Amino acid sequence: MGGWAIAVHGGAGVDPNLPAERQEQAKQLLTRVLNLGIDALRSSVSAIDVVELVVRELESDPLFNSGRGSALTENGTVEMEASIMDGAGRRCGAVSGLTTVKNPVSLARLVMDKSPHSYLAFSGAEKFAKEMGVETVENKYFITQDNVEMLKLAKEAGSIVFDYRIPYETCGTEVESLIHMNGLPISIYAPETVGCVVVDSQGRCAAATSTGGLLNKRTGRIGDSPLIGAGTYACDLCGVSCTGEGEAIIRGTLAREVGAVMEYKGLRLQDAVDFVIKERLDEGKAGLIAVSNTGEVAYGFNCVGMFRGCATQNGFMEVGIWD
Repeated sequence: MGGWAIAVHGGAGVDPNLPAERQEQAKQLLTRVLNLGIDALRSSVSAIDVVELVVRELESDPLFNSGRGSALTENGTVEMEASIMDGAGRRCGAVSGLTTVKNPVSLARLVMDKSPHSYLAFSGAEKFAKEMGVETVENKYFITQDNVEMLKLAKEAGSIVFDYRIPYETCGTEVESLIHMNGLPISIYAPETVGCVVVDSQGRCAAATSTGGLLNKRTGRIGDSPLIGAGTYACDLCGVSCTGEGEAIIRGTLAREVGAVMEYKGLRLQDAVDFVIKERLDEGKAGLIAVSNTGEVAYGFNCVGMFRGCATQNGFMEVGIWD
């Protein structure tokens, strides 16, 4: 075993003109949750417990698009989704369509641990949350003024693309959408999903991902984050969490592909990540973080940037946004 390792992300696809203040806020949050995970790993907390702990912390901070601070639907409400997977036995849990559960990743954990199912959604997931006694809040708790204003801009913009939450200047003329999903142009893209992957000192891998989804999305839309094998995957070899264009990640079964090329092509972790980002996204834009059971940590993305941080037992630690 190569010791423990951890990686976190706050979303792939970053405004190249992101104000320095927001960059610093993002780095501070990533550093804080990374240190939270490091402290837990040094205390011999298991990989599955660490990923839940870290993602809960990210969900509770409104900076990124998960939990409080989630992107708003077309109706101005929040519908959240999350998943978690334990590489030991490939146990998993996932939830979608949550409107009152304060920490979606913990409900996903309960689906894994306390139900005979792997995935619950909408009213069924909310009912299960009540049965489990998890903390719930009114939907307005998740809504921030920033996202209210962004939704208003999105509605006014109509078919104009908002990439990285920044409107394209059009001077009153029509512009062609620069972002497509399933071959169709989309008007809003807010990719700041959060995730965490961990390998503990016993070589056990785990992964968790949580998001509010696309800004101005149709109600009922489900992205890659709760889909095991797409947005989240863990096995005895690795743990992976993805972020970015959900429909492309789903089509490429991106997270599972990292484990598959490690298993069937014999690639090391970073080589597997590089291969999957290059060969499995087609025209999609996305990124991912990953750890291996030997203590390796890796990441990759094919867009402007990705909020991420990683650390290993040998003292390496890095937090970054750009290439």
